[in-house]
Amino acid sequence: MGVAVKYLIVFLVVIGLASPAHAKWHEAQSDHFVIYADDSEKDVRRFAEMLEQYHASMEFITGRKVEKPSPSNRVVIFAVGSQRDIRKLAGTKSKYIAGFYVPRAGGSKAFVQDVRLTNGYPDFSTVVLLHEYAHHFLISTSRFAMPRWMSEGAAEFFAASSFNKDGSVQVGRPALHRANELAFADDVSIYELLDSELYEKNKGNKYDAFYGRSWLLYHFLTFDDARKGQLSAYWQQVASGSSSMDAAEAVFGDLDELEKELTRYLKQRRMFNYRLKPEWLKFGEVSVRKLSEGEAKMMPIRMRSQRGVNQEQAAEVVVDAREVAEKYPGDAGVLTALAEAEYDSGNDAAAIAAADAAIAIDPTKGNAYVQKGYALFRMAEDADDLEAAYKEAMKPFSALNKIENNHPLPLIYYYRSYVQRGEAPPEQAKLALEKAAMLAPFDHSLWMNVGLMQASEGKIAIAQQSLAPLAGNPHGGPQAAAAKKLIELLGQAEEGTPFGSDSAPETIKNDPLTDDDETVEPTEMG
Repeated sequence: MGVAVKYLIVFLVVIGLASPAHAKWHEAQSDHFVIYADDSEKDVRRFAEMLEQYHASMEFITGRKVEKPSPSNRVVIFAVGSQRDIRKLAGTKSKYIAGFYVPRAGGSKAFVQDVRLTNGYPDFSTVVLLHEYAHHFLISTSRFAMPRWMSEGAAEFFAASSFNKDGSVQVGRPALHRANELAFADDVSIYELLDSELYEKNKGNKYDAFYGRSWLLYHFLTFDDARKGQLSAYWQQVASGSSSMDAAEAVFGDLDELEKELTRYLKQRRMFNYRLKPEWLKFGEVSVRKLSEGEAKMMPIRMRSQRGVNQEQAAEVVVDAREVAEKYPGDAGVLTALAEAEYDSGNDAAAIAAADAAIAIDPTKGNAYVQKGYALFRMAEDADDLEAAYKEAMKPFSALNKIENNHPLPLIYYYRSYVQRGEAPPEQAKLALEKAAMLAPFDHSLWMNVGLMQASEGKIAIAQQSLAPLAGNPHGGPQAAAAKKLIELLGQAEEGTPFGSDSAPETIKNDPLTDDDETVEPTEMG
């Protein structure tokens, strides 16, 4: 084991010793993030500023600009408090999970342990957040799916950032959190790294160095003078339709030699990184408020609801939510959380009542309109007059649309209001669904529905473009496989001819648009 790796391991152990002290719950809002943490105003503000610096750093380095998202499309971050709490919320006993991210139109959520930095260095839970936000950013700025190694390598590259007291940010530092993996885990060859099918074929049950090696290759191609421009050239060939291996052999040349260079690169004592000056990283205002006593009491309940609950969990959460609401009946934030808990537990009338009470106190509570809309849509399924019921169900979403014109959920449910009552959606509703997907490029379930809709209209080439990022999603599982199969089937279809549901893969037939419930699983970083 080289000297550099030893130092990485020691550093990783040291930063893991930090332990936060708890304060009062605060909410920080910025252009791209909303943060909730049981911590001091100063620390919560600093964390929000750090994340905005991080976003600005990615824009600066990649040259990609992201339009300021509508308020609902910001990433909402909950500081949970401990790894045990993280595991409980994620529904796993895995000792490796330190945080997770749930991408969702109108409500992307991330769960981390703490919001504090140690001498400018995030803890591992925050590194997970930075990794997942890098995916979020890159997906939001390109409709072309990266090869898996490049996607993970880029996320690791940006996640290994540090934030200095002078306001500068260092990006591309050694991935300290991958030191043990690079030193001790099963190796992954350059061929396995570049060929995802070969990697899956050879992958065993043991933990391997895929993430670490992906970071290493990305870092090497970024900073090595002799290979300047190769990373961009490789990506352009892949985006143009070449396979990862074909593009690699054309751009990188002898892959065995590349493997040797990577080995030497890992052993060197010093590595380059970008140091970005604070004046290069401009961001908007960060506002921080202390939560009311009722909202603070409701936060553990709200986190469970927003993570997603099953029927048994929902029955437990709603009891706790009612207890808090009884003590704070005039708090709009408490009543909004109660509305969500009531909806999750199947109590539609109670959800509507709580939402109406919240809106009466504070008409800007967007989630109150959402929960009322959800409840009305569910009730409409059994109505005698479907047209009247779904028109009524659209009212909360229409009101929300007036408050926030680019909120994706009113657009999605406008389309659903026709589909669920068995009517063909008009062109305006179809355009609304496509607009919602453009506002939330990270929501792959939504894009699956858009692709299916476009295929049913005979827009074969456009549907294939919509589905391509899903097919290339390294964490896509059955959905990615279904997208690949659908793209293959669309390749046999004739442009302009509607692609019927009977031709769709079994795994995505009648695929419903995703509700804000337990059907969406978190993405965790290994």
